Amino acid sequence: MTTSDSSTAGRSAKPAKPYPDFPLFPHATRRWAKKIRGKLHYFGPWGDPEAALQKYLDQRDDLHAGRVPRTARGGLHVQDLLNRFLTAKQQAVQAGRLSPLTFATYFQSCRRMTAVFGLATPVESLTSDDFARLRGAMSTLGPAAQSVAIVTTKTVFKWAFDSEWIDKIPRFGPAFQQPSVKTLRKGRQAARRENGLKMFERDEIHKLLDAAGPTMKAMILLGVNCGFGNNDVASLPVGAVKLEGGWIDHPRPKTGEERHCPLWPETITALREVYASRPAPRDPQHKDLVFLDDDGQPLVRLKAVKGELAVMWRRDRLGDKFNLLVGRVALRGGRGFYGLRHTFETIAGEARDQVAVNFIMGHADSTMAGVYRERIDDARLLAVVGRVHRWLFGQPPAPALLTSDLGEAAEDYSQGADGVWEPAKRE
Repeated sequence: MTTSDSSTAGRSAKPAKPYPDFPLFPHATRRWAKKIRGKLHYFGPWGDPEAALQKYLDQRDDLHAGRVPRTARGGLHVQDLLNRFLTAKQQAVQAGRLSPLTFATYFQSCRRMTAVFGLATPVESLTSDDFARLRGAMSTLGPAAQSVAIVTTKTVFKWAFDSEWIDKIPRFGPAFQQPSVKTLRKGRQAARRENGLKMFERDEIHKLLDAAGPTMKAMILLGVNCGFGNNDVASLPVGAVKLEGGWIDHPRPKTGEERHCPLWPETITALREVYASRPAPRDPQHKDLVFLDDDGQPLVRLKAVKGELAVMWRRDRLGDKFNLLVGRVALRGGRGFYGLRHTFETIAGEARDQVAVNFIMGHADSTMAGVYRERIDDARLLAVVGRVHRWLFGQPPAPALLTSDLGEAAEDYSQGADGVWEPAKRE
């Protein structure tokens, strides 16, 4: 038989369509296929045209819309769902719409679900009993952490429903509820009794500053001066820092809330030292960050993780280094870099201007007052950081903080003996 005869025989061996309007055609790969939006898609072997048709009907709407088709109805497994969710959230981190810390929280919840539900479990088969077992797996967490874990778990299924990967949100059942406000309050009180306050006291901060290198010293001062957390420091761009005027304008990454913070002279000096010894960035996209790790990478970043959930994991080098410093100077553990933010909030409140404190902290104000408030005088912000400075160093910062940046507002305030800026007394 010639090559031509062989080809003719191969073509004639293809099965006929079961009926004239059958939407698929027999492909040479011995599968039923269809060309959609310029691309071939395959739906099953020649020998089972009914199954191939059902697969096509399940995926038809997604394929014709240009979407990646979801798994055949009833076949979406826990692993499929969680990987799709984490991939979407990873893309949000890369686009700057989601913080690495929030991603890490999602990832931890997904890992817990895989351990309890199993990777191959169909999502449609999940019942309230499964979520009750998941709630039991959270028993080692504190009440606040349990609340976060439950919210993030429900977020996964809400996302899946909104993204049309599942037709309905599972019934979580009465056992899968967040701890009550009373339980959360009691949990915080118990934690304080057992572990002590989360803030750092004055003498502890001085021990940390004395033992810290130039970069860590600057980061600690930002934590106490402006209430910065780990991600605030790690994402701080050079353009947000005005050393000459002594201010930082850096929206809080977690909430996007605007922040305007006056810098202490000590903080300005420490930042100048950082600029003088800053390592070269490994990647040009990080060239504008104030702080970089020794290897030229961001201090808080995502790294690849191998396993069933093939996504990324948050690595916090700032937190790691700070915890080592706390151990080196023999301070009480259980308090990370975020404890400095607790310190700022606690001491700054003594300036008796919670609105200004919240503005520096980057707390969202969802009240009507927050809607109508258009600005906060810089002198009020100076009063807040001045109060914390006096607590830490025993004296208010130099009066040079009152610069022309305040404009006429400077005439309306005066600094008392305790370092607090108050409305000037009028004759």
